[in-house]
Amino acid sequence: MKRILIFIFSFSFFLIEKIYADNIKGDIENGIDLFKKNCTACHSMELSKKMIGPALHGVTEKRSRKWLHQWIKNNKSLRESGDKEAIAIYKEYGNIEMNSFPQLSEKQIDDILYFIQNPDLIKKKENHEINHNDDENNTEKKENKFLVKLIIFCFSILSLILIWILYRIQILIKLVNENEGKIKPSIFIKENFIINILCKKILGYDKRKWYLFSCFTGLFLLLGIYECWNVLMKIDVNKGYKPKQPIHFSHKIHSEINKIDCQYCHSSAKYGKISGIPSLNICMNCHITIHEYNGDYLEKGKNRDEYNQEIQKIYQAVGWDPETRKYSKKTHPVQWIRIHNMPDFVYFDHSQHIITGEKTIKKLKKVNLVCNACHGEIQKMDTVKMSNDFTMEWCISCHRKVEIDVQNKYYKEYFPNKNKNNKITVDMVGGTECAKCHY
Repeated sequence: MKRILIFIFSFSFFLIEKIYADNIKGDIENGIDLFKKNCTACHSMELSKKMIGPALHGVTEKRSRKWLHQWIKNNKSLRESGDKEAIAIYKEYGNIEMNSFPQLSEKQIDDILYFIQNPDLIKKKENHEINHNDDENNTEKKENKFLVKLIIFCFSILSLILIWILYRIQILIKLVNENEGKIKPSIFIKENFIINILCKKILGYDKRKWYLFSCFTGLFLLLGIYECWNVLMKIDVNKGYKPKQPIHFSHKIHSEINKIDCQYCHSSAKYGKISGIPSLNICMNCHITIHEYNGDYLEKGKNRDEYNQEIQKIYQAVGWDPETRKYSKKTHPVQWIRIHNMPDFVYFDHSQHIITGEKTIKKLKKVNLVCNACHGEIQKMDTVKMSNDFTMEWCISCHRKVEIDVQNKYYKEYFPNKNKNNKITVDMVGGTECAKCHY
């Protein structure tokens, strides 16, 4: 009887332990973040798709929680222990060893497994976001319709006022014709037309009126010259220029949300003359595994399908087939539209500003990134635009305000006995000389 009770107790304990062991609970949002950071190099966010590693859909049902924890933490030791399932998976994938993650805690692994176990919760969340965005879009459309109606109403009122003014002018012309008779034909002679109109119809022969007319005409000409000068000075000043690129790239998603450093893509900005446009090989470093957008942020008026289409444009450009995971020889170079472009007669060096002037430029412009001083808060832009004038006046005004960094190696030798109280700006060391930028 004792043996039977011990067996029943042991079996019940084992069964309860098994049930509770496989009952995975975790934080699904933290699980998504951990999965993106650690797993997307080999596994698809769409758990049913196979990539470098196997499709993970249903893996929590096929394997026990304990086994999955051991496999994720150190699959090599699990294989060396003689586990048949671990050895079979290793052989199935060409003896390619999966990365071990000993740094992950039990809770973090549970969060990842909970995400894998409950992909439907993500879809519900996405649908909720899409519905929320649709509501915002509908509200925006209603606001736009109201503005259009308001503009049409204002134009209608203006049109009625203009029609009334023209009607009154017509009545005045009739009254003038009735009182003075028909206009003499001589008034239409080319040589006297303007003078006759001014003398007989507007100013008469009163000298004071002629003086006022002359002053008004002179002032009008001066204002016209001033406005023409302003127009000429704004030629090729493209502040606010915001072209639509052949592939939509959101700096907000990449730089602000995913914290990708500016110089990861613009690698020549720090040590080169120009920042350079990143090649699509840089994009493929990440997008070889990220073939769909699964982030929480969505621009107004956009949905996930539109983002996914842009990723497909990258694949088409480099000749990548996500199904076979191979490159073809059919490439289609992207014709990017350049936004910031200095004239050929201007010398500008990115490295000089980023390395030599980084600290003082940040201090003057009160920015965290030296890039923001000239390009604005580019990490918050969905579509890049030109944030400043980029004229000679704009550059010189900065050179007259920004101080040099005396802790820099070059300036330490240049000013060995520099007094801290003395302010030395860039223009004091030749920053406004013509030959510095034009030679």
